[in-house]
Amino acid sequence: MFEGFSERNIEGDGVRLFVRMAGPEDAPPVLLLHGYPQTSAMWHGVAPLLSKSYRVICPDLRGYGRSGKPPSDERHLTYSKRAMANDLVKMMGSLGHKKFYIGAHDRGARVAHRLGMDHPDRVKAMTLLDIAPTREMYANTSFPFARGYWHWFFLIQPSPLPETIIGRDPAGFWKQKCFNQASGDNPFLPEALEEYLKAFSDRDAIHGSCEDYRAAATIDIEHDDADGNRRLSMPVLVLWAKNGTVGKCFDPLSLWKMRAENVSGGPVDATHYMAEEQPAEIARQFENFFTHQETTLQKAVS
Repeated sequence: MFEGFSERNIEGDGVRLFVRMAGPEDAPPVLLLHGYPQTSAMWHGVAPLLSKSYRVICPDLRGYGRSGKPPSDERHLTYSKRAMANDLVKMMGSLGHKKFYIGAHDRGARVAHRLGMDHPDRVKAMTLLDIAPTREMYANTSFPFARGYWHWFFLIQPSPLPETIIGRDPAGFWKQKCFNQASGDNPFLPEALEEYLKAFSDRDAIHGSCEDYRAAATIDIEHDDADGNRRLSMPVLVLWAKNGTVGKCFDPLSLWKMRAENVSGGPVDATHYMAEEQPAEIARQFENFFTHQETTLQKAVS
């Protein structure tokens, strides 16, 4: 995986992040953010394609993979999307990227949302894969959603309940959750799956990822509410899985139009793990969208 990519450990906002990078150094930067319970390895099919035209940066989020897993706090601020976004802004700044594009899946897309709200001057445009806004998903919970996304309600239980249960068989839990979201199949490259399972065997990773969800149900919603009527100002492309829970239980485009000023998008013929099932299609969608934005920005400058 990731032939031609370099690997580095870079300081975030108090947490060291593991990062994969490739592409022309003078090309527009694209930050790719992974979801739960994965790592930056999820971009193994997409990142090499994008790196032909873009400088591609793929970090493991705090609490995941080979990145730092700091102790949490009672309000779950340590694993808030704001804290994760601050990691990425500092990391990208240290690499010399003051403005960048974002492509993000699942939990990473929630981090991207907060990054765009807190640091709108840093993001040129973003593509979000298979999510609706967190607050609205919780507020509009239905039986089909709760059944399909049972882990949302399990992982937010007080520590150490989910950590203890998951810790008895991390690989079994990982496969149960992820294969079920892929219609019972295994869409994962063996090398990527090996990385996921190895990373998830770490008790600190199990706890950190639970804290990610606890933050989503509490402090992240507080931050969303504090935004008031303010919306994402940069262009946003929203793609959701044609064969996934989000598109069946919600109207992603309508909900994102409530949270962003300039939104477009539609379904992709895949399950939740679309970047690994349809990497060429996802890379094409990213590149078309980002190239259009880059052309628009260049025309505006000239």
